[in-house]
Order: sequence, then structure tokens, then C-alpha cells
Amino acid sequence: MAETFKGLRLHNTLTRTKEDFVPLDDDHVRLYVCGPTVYDFAHIGNARPVIVFDVLFRLLRHLYGPEHVTYVRNVTDVDDKINKRAFERWTRQRPLTAEIRALTDDTLRQFHADVDALGVLRPTHEPRATDFIARGDGTLDMIAVIARLVEKGHAYEAEGHVLFHVPSMPNYGELSRRPTDDLIAGARVEVAPYKRDPMDFVLWKPSDRDTEPGWDSPWGYGRPGWHIECSAMSGNLLGEVFDIHAGGLDLIFPHHENEIAQTCCMTGLPRMANYWLHNGFLQVEGEKMSKSLGNFRTIREVLDDWPGEVIRLNMLKTHYRQPIDWTLKGLEESEKALDGWYRRAGDMSAAGSLDADVLDALADDLNTPLAIARLHQIETPETLKASAGLMGFLPETASAREAGRTARAGIDMAAVEALVAASTAARAAKNWAESDRLRDELAGMGIQLKQGKDPATGQPVTTWEVKR
Repeated sequence: MAETFKGLRLHNTLTRTKEDFVPLDDDHVRLYVCGPTVYDFAHIGNARPVIVFDVLFRLLRHLYGPEHVTYVRNVTDVDDKINKRAFERWTRQRPLTAEIRALTDDTLRQFHADVDALGVLRPTHEPRATDFIARGDGTLDMIAVIARLVEKGHAYEAEGHVLFHVPSMPNYGELSRRPTDDLIAGARVEVAPYKRDPMDFVLWKPSDRDTEPGWDSPWGYGRPGWHIECSAMSGNLLGEVFDIHAGGLDLIFPHHENEIAQTCCMTGLPRMANYWLHNGFLQVEGEKMSKSLGNFRTIREVLDDWPGEVIRLNMLKTHYRQPIDWTLKGLEESEKALDGWYRRAGDMSAAGSLDADVLDALADDLNTPLAIARLHQIETPETLKASAGLMGFLPETASAREAGRTARAGIDMAAVEALVAASTAARAAKNWAESDRLRDELAGMGIQLKQGKDPATGQPVTTWEVKR
């Protein structure tokens, strides 16, 4: 056990160092994570930030109290991919914006079902981009952010577009720390004659009323660029400056870089968020996940084969900042580890005191591999239950978990319990032939027996689980 809690430390992408976390306000810790673009099933790579930053949310709630933590995870529901898919299925019996809403409603419901199965807590707020374009209630929205940037000389209108003028921000690129030439190349910017600078990016663009969604604005009928969404939603719900902004490594540039530019130039403040956290990439069996390689896996597809808790553990065995290799062997090992924890925790429904070493590991930049290693060493069921629970594990008792697995496998629970009891009695009577016969019968039903002795009484004890 650790002697004292050392405090929370996080690796800040902005400074490239691990820093003590000091919130702006102990009574209101604020976290923003870039969420899904809801046009199709989320893939297993999308699950990584959702799971990782759920652990951070749980940790912050533990340290500061649930009522003192606000977690915002946005939903992008206006996007060229969404527009294209909605237009393809549009029958013109309702407005295109309504078609897009129906598409994104369905996709968001599926996303919720998937991440709920992964043991992920719902965020405090889950704003949808389309609700923050033109709110009409006097609170911050995308049109207001753009108007302020134009007013302050950081953005300009050109041929129906509004663009952010990157050279107007002297320290642009501070987060990604790329040379200017790399910034230009990495932005993959559209070559357009109306741009004042190659790096200038779109805040607002015109829409075709017949084929694209749009909203009325001072610059005409159109829709927002991608980056402006998060500046408006985070500013509205968390304030001009907040504590932690997180997301995938691929978002550092251009998305997060452009968020900072928009927000800081709008507010005139040097920071948008004090700490920036980014998770590493995911590969499948050593290769980049792609549809062309045939290794593309949605969360739903993986959930069809594995319990959400197994997926969660498999994701957290690798430190969040490191690349992760998603393998079948890793999933099998994760399931075995969970089986062991459930056996040790048994039917303990009430959690006990938290293991200090687990807390210290998580507080050291979310060192989940170290925390998991410590879980394997905890012997007290109540402490194991509490410590695993902080990471989102062991939400059930061992019996409830097995009952659920049995039901999902289509197995008759009463029949299994009767055969297990008969097997235990046969072993106690040293009727080995009958014991073997019952074991084989259970194996044919997909049940694996684990036989041993009660350490206190020395009597035969039999437990069981559903075989994979």
C-alpha cells in the first residue's frame, strides 16, 4: 500500500511534460473531449478515447466529488459525410435538415448502446453541433464566435466563405509545434484564390439550398466548418478557459490547433484549456485498421463476440499515450483476468476501501497498466471490488455475471446448477466415474467446471463458467 496520495499528474501535450494538475476551481473541475461524428457505426479505434477519458472522469469524480466535475463530450452531427449519406436516402418528403437529424438520431442511439456496453458513464453534457450553430437565446454559438473573430480582424469574408486568417495569431502552431512548411502541407487546405494565406481555414461556407443543409447567417445561407463547433460548445458549457481538453492524437493538428486559434483570438486570452491530453493510435493484429485490409471492426461487431467489460480491460492494459495492438490473444487474456477477479470478489456486492496503490497509479497520468497489475495482487474482496470499480470493472457479483453469460449463451441456468450440485456430491462420495460423466455433460452444454477445496473446511467446492 502507498503511504500517502501524491496528487494527480497529467502529461500535457501543450508543454510536453507531466505536470501537477491544479484546477482553475476546486469546486468546478471542467473536462472537454471531442466525441463522435455520427454518420455510421463507431469503430473500435473510436472506443479508445471514450474508455480512456471515462477513467479520467471517474478519477476526477473520486478526487473532487461527482457534483464538482463537469464533463462535456460533443457530438458532431453536421459534416460532409453525414450530408452525403442523408442526401442519398432523402425522399424529399421532409426538409433535408430533418433527414439529417433522423440519420444522426439513429446513429447516436447506436453509439450510446455501444459505449454503455463498455461500462462508460454518460458525460454531464453531450451537446450536438447543430444545436449550437444559431441558438437564438443570447448564449455563445458558432455564429457569435465567427462574428467576434471578424470584428477583431482575425477572420474575413470572401465569396460567401468566412475564413480564419492564421497569420493574425503570432503563436499559431504552439500545440503541434510543427514548422510552418509542415503546417501548410499537413493542413491539406483547399487551394482557393480568395484565401489571403494558404493556411487560412474555413469557419463558414455556403450551402446549396437544394442539396445541402444550411442556416441563415450574416454571411448568407450556409453551414459551419468543423473546427468552429468545439470552440462554441466548449465556450458555452465550460467557459472561456477550462481545465482539460482531450481527444485522439490525430486531432492535435489541425483540429485542436485551430480550436485554440479561434477561442484565444475571440477571448483575447492566452489559453483555451490548461491541460491537453491525447491518446495513441490503435492497430489490429499489428496492422493499421482499414476496410481494404479486411481488419476494420466496429464496436458493435466486437461486442457480438466479447463482453463489453473484456473490451474495456483490453483497451486499458496499454497506457493511453502509447499505441495499442488489438489482438485476439489480448482479448482472451483479458477475459481470463476478469474471470479471476470475479472469482476472488465472489458475491461481494458492497465495495470496501480503495487500494492506495491503484489510486496512485491512476493519478500518475492514468497509468492503467500499473493499476491493473496491482488489481491482480489485491486479496481482500471488498478492496478489489472498490479498486476495480474505480476503473469501471466488476459492476456485478460473480453469480450475476455468470447468470448473464449463461442467459446470453442460451443455457438453462436451473439445469446447470442441478448438474453442478450433482457433480459436487459425486466428488464428495468419491464416485469419480459419475463425476467425470457429469463434467462431460456440462462441457457439452458449454459449461466449464472449476473444482477445488474450501480452504477453511477442506470440503469439495465446485464453481463453473460459460466456455468461450
